[in-house]
Amino acid sequence: MLFLKEHRHIALHVACGDITDVQLDGNSLILNVFDGTLVQLLNDGKREIENALRWQGLEHKLVVNIKETRYSKTEEDISKLKSVFENIIIKEFKG
Repeated sequence: MLFLKEHRHIALHVACGDITDVQLDGNSLILNVFDGTLVQLLNDGKREIENALRWQGLEHKLVVNIKETRYSKTEEDISKLKSVFENIIIKEFKG
């Protein structure tokens, strides 16, 4: 992360900071993400991310996996709100 920031890859730095679903498989670092825009950014910045890993002494190839979304963004947001605020009542707005 610091390497990306110091080398002015700010978009990659921010994007990588939000990724929490990662795996190591052999010499592959696997990033599992939902967002299509994020996937494109990570694929475009693959070389820079691998350089950042080498800077840390790690020889891993980057693999970006797209996770299937089980819920819509709205459903995910509602679920998150319900987990934070137990007694929340959410009404559907029809404009």
